[in-house]
This record gives sequence, structure tokens and C-alpha cells, in this order.
Amino acid sequence: MESLLNRYRSLTVLLAVLLAQLVLVAYQVRTGGDVRLLRVWAVSLTAPPGKAIEAARSAVAAWWSEYLWLVHARRENRQLREEVNRLKLENRFLRSELGAAERAQALAQFRARTPSQTIAVRVVAAASGLNARVVFVDRGAEAGVRAGMAVINPAGLAGRVTAVYPSVSQVMLVTAEGFSAGVICGRSRVQGILRGLGRPECAVTHVHSDEDVKPGDWFYTSGEDRIFPRGLPAGEVKSVGGSGVFKEILLKPAAPAGGLEELLVVTAPIHQALPDEQPVAGSAPLLPAPRPPGTSEATAQREPATALQTDADRLLERYRREAAPRGATQQQAAPAPPAANANPVRP
Repeated sequence: MESLLNRYRSLTVLLAVLLAQLVLVAYQVRTGGDVRLLRVWAVSLTAPPGKAIEAARSAVAAWWSEYLWLVHARRENRQLREEVNRLKLENRFLRSELGAAERAQALAQFRARTPSQTIAVRVVAAASGLNARVVFVDRGAEAGVRAGMAVINPAGLAGRVTAVYPSVSQVMLVTAEGFSAGVICGRSRVQGILRGLGRPECAVTHVHSDEDVKPGDWFYTSGEDRIFPRGLPAGEVKSVGGSGVFKEILLKPAAPAGGLEELLVVTAPIHQALPDEQPVAGSAPLLPAPRPPGTSEATAQREPATALQTDADRLLERYRREAAPRGATQQQAAPAPPAANANPVRP
């Protein structure tokens, strides 16, 4: 048998190869594969070494780009940081300009709506000190600003001019200690005096404990002080307390002291109605001044009408009428009334 195989070795190998080929073909046909098994075996044997070679190549390339070229990355990083910082500064500047433009537009609209004559000013400096509530504006006596004029902004009452220089003015804010203004409650029409406390809140004093004032009420300028026009928002009531004769009212100012940049100085104040105050329709004629005692109606009609504004003016006019029959002229000064604390003259 062995000699037979040795004699027909080539034929035996050929038959074995043909048989294996037939078996493989039959298996491929039965499984429905399109790729030859020999190719599959060849790819399966060569794929792992190829993957290992590609991984090694990628690692070497990454090391080369991340470490050997780090100098260029540092330079680019520094340039990018400088660009980001420059863009941040430009963004802040543009935001500041946009805010200033919006405030200027709001100030112009408010100035067009308010009936009082005003001068637009800008805050240029603030007084030094921890509790300082004084600012300086860029308009002074040359622009028509005078001491005692009211200072407002679109939010409401802001302060009062306390000192005037040729080109700048000093303004005391509503929160400054020593500031005061006449105010009135918009809901209950209770009047009081707004006073600065040297801190962010203000106080409303001289309000009786029986008056109706609640947190959330708004106070407006009453115009009784002859400085601030009537109807400007002063602030919102933050708390109401006190157990004495007067209430202790804390007010949150309508125009906070912080962040004031553009203001209006009121040069010619004109009163305006409160937000919920109904104006009187039509015009009401003014009645003539009351006749002094002892004057007939015919005499009062012959005499020209005079604009008597106060009781002192009426008293002065009465003294002049009494002095006229005794030979005194209208140009002479009227005699002063007797002093209330003078010692009586004994006969």
C-alpha cells in the first residue's frame, strides 16, 4: 500500500486537492457567500498586523504634532488671547455707548413731555467720602443754573443744586443727609416732608399717626416748597412704623443715587397733575380780591384791582389806606405793626 502511494503520490495529492476544492465550493454554495473562502482566510490573517502598524503610525504622528510643534501652538494661543481681550474691551465700550444712547433718548423724550423748562446736564464727578451724596454736573452759571434749582431725571426726583460755579454745579442728591422736599401721597393725598438720611433710603416726616399711608404707596412732590414742581415721583413707601404722634415712613427713592449719569436741571418749574389726579375741564375765572373792612362796594369798584398775594400785602395796603387821610402818600412806607412782645406804654 505504501509503495502504491509512493508510486502515485502526485496523483493522490491532485485528487485530494480536487476533493477539498469541491467541498469548499459546495460549502460556499450552501452558505450563499459571494467572497471566496481563500480570500477571507487571507484577509483574516493579514488584518491584525495591518491594524497594529496603523495604530503605531497614528501614535507617532500625534506625538510629532503635539510635542514637536508645540512652539507654534503657544504662539497661536497667545495671539488668540490678545484677540479675545481686544474684543472684550470693544464689547464693553459698545455696551457703554449703547447704554448712554438709550439714556439720552429717554432723557430727551422725558424732557419733551415735561412742561417745565429744563437744562440737560451730565455727572462729571462725585464728592469723596463714604457717605457722600453729592455730585458735580457739567453746567454752571454760564448755562443759567442757579443755586436751589431742582434736579430730576426720567425716574423722578433726583436732587437740588446747592452750589454754582462758572462751568460746573454741585448737586445734593435726595439721599443726602440734609435734603428735604415737600411730598404728597398719590393715593390718600397725605402730605409730608421728604428727608435724606445719608443712606439708600429716605424718610417722610411730619405725617400724623392717624393718616392713611401703607407700604407700596407712592409719594410725589407737592410743590408747596416752591422749589420742586408738583407731580414728580419721589419714591415708593418701603415700610411704615412708629408708635408716637408721627409715623416713621421709609421711602425707596424713585431715582436711586447710584448710576446717575444724565440729569435735568429745572430752570422754570411748572406744576403738573398727579398720575391719578383728574384735571378740571375748562377755565375757571378768578374772583376779585376781598374788600378791606370799612370799604364800600362803590369805592372798591373805583379802585384798580391789585394782585394781593399774601396777608402781609393786604395788611400793608390797609395801613396805606388808613395813612392817606392823615396826609401820608402812597409812596411812603407803611408804619410797622406793634411788636407783640413790646412793653406797653404806661400813661
